[in-house]
Amino acid sequence: MSLVITECGDYSAFQEAIKNMRKIDDLIISTLNTAIPTDSFHADGESACKDLYKKLEEGNNQRTNVIKNCITVTANRLKELKEERGTNAVDISLTKALRSEQTKLRMLQVELTVEDMVQQRTAKVFHEKCRKYYKPL
Repeated sequence: MSLVITECGDYSAFQEAIKNMRKIDDLIISTLNTAIPTDSFHADGESACKDLYKKLEEGNNQRTNVIKNCITVTANRLKELKEERGTNAVDISLTKALRSEQTKLRMLQVELTVEDMVQQRTAKVFHEKCRKYYKPL
């Protein structure tokens, strides 16, 4: 989870980085099945669930912060382009750049919604598997 996205300009690279950051959420069921003991296998379910919860929370916070940061960066860039277009309305390349940034901003906002759904799904699965071992505060 040490991956940090510093550049929000390339949306494809952004999506790939977010996808990599979501691996623990995507593999939550198999991770829980290997980490949580069954009745015949007496491992420490509480510490396994607690450790996994910490990893999930860190990942959730990191991804949410990255997405919100990129939304802010893109919104600021969009504002700058609108100001430039106000002074130079006939520049077609400026209009294209403005539309491109608007599209990117919408996609980033959708990504924030997707992130919320991923977090809800992960939390539900975590609760179902870990409720008898660990209850987060």
